[in-house]
Amino acid sequence: MFCLSAGEALAAGKTARIHADTPQPRRFVVQGVRLIDRANDKPVFFRGMGYSPYLQGETPQQGAGPGNDGRYPGHLALLREMGVNYLHVFPLRMPANFFAALDDTDLVYGQDIWIDPFTPDLLDEKYLADTLAGVRQVIDHTYAVGRPERLVLFSVGDELQAATVERTNKLHPEVRDYKGKHLTVTGRSASEVALARLIDQAMDYELTRYGQRHLYAHTSWTHIGPLADRPDLDVPREHVLVPDMGDLLCMNIYTYAHGVLSSPPGSTTGTPFQGYLEELASTTSLPILVTQVGLSTSPIMPRPEVIDYGGHTPDKVAAVFRSVWQDIRTARLRDHFCGLVFFEFQDEWWKIGWVPGDEFRHEPADPEEWFGLYELGEGNRLLPKGDLPAVVRSLFTQP
Repeated sequence: MFCLSAGEALAAGKTARIHADTPQPRRFVVQGVRLIDRANDKPVFFRGMGYSPYLQGETPQQGAGPGNDGRYPGHLALLREMGVNYLHVFPLRMPANFFAALDDTDLVYGQDIWIDPFTPDLLDEKYLADTLAGVRQVIDHTYAVGRPERLVLFSVGDELQAATVERTNKLHPEVRDYKGKHLTVTGRSASEVALARLIDQAMDYELTRYGQRHLYAHTSWTHIGPLADRPDLDVPREHVLVPDMGDLLCMNIYTYAHGVLSSPPGSTTGTPFQGYLEELASTTSLPILVTQVGLSTSPIMPRPEVIDYGGHTPDKVAAVFRSVWQDIRTARLRDHFCGLVFFEFQDEWWKIGWVPGDEFRHEPADPEEWFGLYELGEGNRLLPKGDLPAVVRSLFTQP
């Protein structure tokens, strides 16, 4: 076995190991703190973009993917013009036309797999069974319709809610370890064990059915860890979640987020964002992919007590993009980072989707609908917000 644990997790007695006899992925593999592309045997640094191309009137709320139409060649052309080389894809079943357009590019992608983050108990056996069935469907879709040769990773789950994590841990205080076919974790919380079970079984399903596997991870956010010594976390220290039960660490790291604002200044730029990156890198032996960073341009900032959540101009977004790029590229231990993903390509009207017909309205007080570099105009025409695409191009075309 080889150890995959974060340094802070090790200090608390937490371990996570992928078994030595588990096959490596065919193309993208982990070597130490770096992610290597076997196509050229070089470390990668992904210049990424979050991609969820639901247009006006479309929603994933009933399980549908975006339309199987002609939007994708134009989208991918704009992305390539920005210097993007990696898409972090959120729809669970992208249509055939997307992959046909992908064939005409050199882009690679990662597949985010949403799981219910609000469930009362992550270790409930029915929840685990239903969730694993959904994960298997996404894997099957990748091989039936997608492009497994272009896929970098599967991320099982994204941003678990603090209340869910704490409740699960309190319901199962005795659950600390898990030994699966490919993954073993010890000294963990019940929530971490639940994630380990899902990732281990997903990995085994792909290997058994398709004879190969890709990289696996869980995407977490700074509100619940893994850095525990922050006064503004949404969970008590004993419930901090360390998402190291896979091949790499995937983290959504927003400049205004809990755990980040309270970080010490970075060594080069002096920002708390860089400070967070540097401490995160110092506490893990895994490659780190920053899977989301961005700002919302919603006309209204609905919760003034939540600093920077909505209400921004494109100029402010551009300034933050430039700042976080400088932060990650000059950070101490920057070789631990295998990419940065701006969130996201276009606005999504359907969010958050709790009200029927949300996908037909662009609500000014819902920041979640306004993170795109492009807004959706009449006839779903993509309209750039200020010079954001040019700003991203100026960053992503740097060495």
